[in-house]
Parts: sequence; structure tokens; C-alpha cells
Amino acid sequence: MKDLNKFELARIVGARALQLSLGAPPLIKATKKMSFIDVALIELEKGVIPLIILN
Repeated sequence: MKDLNKFELARIVGARALQLSLGAPPLIKATKKMSFIDVALIELEKGVIPLIILN
């Protein structure tokens, strides 16, 4: 994945966190202490986030 600037990172993590808050299943092993943003960040780091990033 390409390097993301802070605005792209915020947009992608925010979109995935919104999906999770609306009931989408997490794609990593999440604990109850983790926020939706924490889950989205880890998904992005592991490359399993289900979003397509175009240049």
C-alpha cells in the first residue's frame, strides 16, 4: 500500500470505523476494550481493510 498522508489516513480509518459502528464484523480478533477506531487502524496496518484506495 502506498504511504498515506494524515488526511487520507483519517478518511479511511473514519469510514471503516463508521462501518464497524453500524454493525460490520471486524476482520481481526478484537477485544471489548478496543474502540472502533482502534480496530480500523489495526485492520489498515494488517492490510485486511475492505476498502479500495485509488490514486
